[in-house]
Amino acid sequence: MNVKSLLIAALLATTAVPALAQDLVFDPQAVRAHVTFLADDLLEGRDTGTRGYDIAANYVASQFIAMGLKPAAPDGSFFQKLTVREARLEGTPSLTLSYGGKGIALADTAQVLLRPSLTDKAVSASAPLVFAGFGFDRPDLGFDDYKGLDVTGKIVVVLSGFPKGTPSELGAHLNSDKAVMAMKRGAIAVITVPTIEDTARRPWDKRVAMADGPAKGWVGTDGKAFSRAPAIKASVTLNPDVAAPLFAAAGKPLAKVLAQANKTGGRPKGFDLKAKASIAMNSAWKDVISENVVAMLPGSDARLASEYVGMTAHLDHIGIHGKGEDTLHNGAMDNASGVATMLEVAKAVARDKPRRSVLFAALTGEEGGLIGSDYLARNPVTKGDVVALVNFDMPILTYMFSDVVAFGAENSTMGPVVAEAAKKAGITLSPDPMPEEGLFTRSDHYRFVQQGVPAVFMMTGFAGPGEKAFRDFLKTNYHQPSDDMKLPFNWDAGALFAKVNYYTVQSLANADQRPRWYANSFFGREFAPDAPKAPAPVK
Repeated sequence: MNVKSLLIAALLATTAVPALAQDLVFDPQAVRAHVTFLADDLLEGRDTGTRGYDIAANYVASQFIAMGLKPAAPDGSFFQKLTVREARLEGTPSLTLSYGGKGIALADTAQVLLRPSLTDKAVSASAPLVFAGFGFDRPDLGFDDYKGLDVTGKIVVVLSGFPKGTPSELGAHLNSDKAVMAMKRGAIAVITVPTIEDTARRPWDKRVAMADGPAKGWVGTDGKAFSRAPAIKASVTLNPDVAAPLFAAAGKPLAKVLAQANKTGGRPKGFDLKAKASIAMNSAWKDVISENVVAMLPGSDARLASEYVGMTAHLDHIGIHGKGEDTLHNGAMDNASGVATMLEVAKAVARDKPRRSVLFAALTGEEGGLIGSDYLARNPVTKGDVVALVNFDMPILTYMFSDVVAFGAENSTMGPVVAEAAKKAGITLSPDPMPEEGLFTRSDHYRFVQQGVPAVFMMTGFAGPGEKAFRDFLKTNYHQPSDDMKLPFNWDAGALFAKVNYYTVQSLANADQRPRWYANSFFGREFAPDAPKAPAPVK
């Protein structure tokens, strides 16, 4: 790669053709310029807490300066600093299963995966096992997997994912909340057994490869890593082949349990596994400093200037790791493309001077578990409320798309705004084509949703060549070294993606009324119970 010539081209393209908001000229080469810089080998994959990430952060800050935006961090800079803890297993962790009068020690990753602890350097836990179906404890929503079970002081065994037929966004939320539900029931650890569907989508060898990196989380001023389920001492994933004898010893064949879970509406009931598990592991910690790059544009309407529309995109990727000739993960699509399109939208919005204020944030630690977004959502840098959030994450720009999927749009009055934005951009809106992936809870906007903020996150759609291109990227390039500038980028698609997001932000920032959750939205009821609601739309 001729780095010098590419960087010169990037700088020239960034400054040569301005994107004029009034006639919506979004320059494809400007998108290319940003991606070219952010995905260069010199940035070494932009892993959180690394020099490469810091270079990327300074690049984004320089773009914000050129747009005339104001720094938004508490210290008057563009950098909201946070401490990120990395935890790795030290020594050989083990899970010992005791049933049928014998003990079976498991330590091989072909059998079991133990997640390092961010809160305890040494974990030693031993307790009876109780199977709790999918592990959902929300009777108010029709999920009562803990009914009749006593799991106080015990280790809960649950299936991965959520029952088939559950609305995908609700299921994804509940799936991400399993440890919290187990903790509230008094459990001390959670063991997960993958379902048939989950195993088909993510075979065990791929699961092992994905578990290779450290666990990560942000650290508070007390020196403790933040955890939503601090009483859960260990999270373990058990290979179904290894779990089968455990279930058989309890007279409940795992094959039948998994078959039931594989049916629409199938919800296996819980039972005592008549077994015990002992977990032992040590974790080594490394704390690093990273930063969210934050800027703001003051609103032009004094009445609305205290309300903020947020724009976010994660700046980090997964750095250098793995085996083979190429171990550098450039993250061109994930998420240099998202940052690039956010920057171009920011440039246009800054020239508009909309009525509401706008917060711009390039976030750290998304790949480690939405760390930077969680920190920003819980430690706001704005003096007023963030009333809506638009997130940019991994638009697949290898084809000219004709539709977008807007995750979260159906939950609030942001829905009609996005629909109108798509119409203006000459494209259509499509429903979630991959509900099994639970994408709504897997990107940075979700940490703001959990603080009660209506949010939307768009991805390029499946119409025409979209499905093949999207699935090919996920299968071949997602979180792989091949996610680099050798991909067949369609830069016109990048300009179009910027356009539809621009129309969305523009409308939100200039509307007379802030977005409202719909009365029938689970997320509005769950995270903003006291906020005014809009009537549910008539279907």
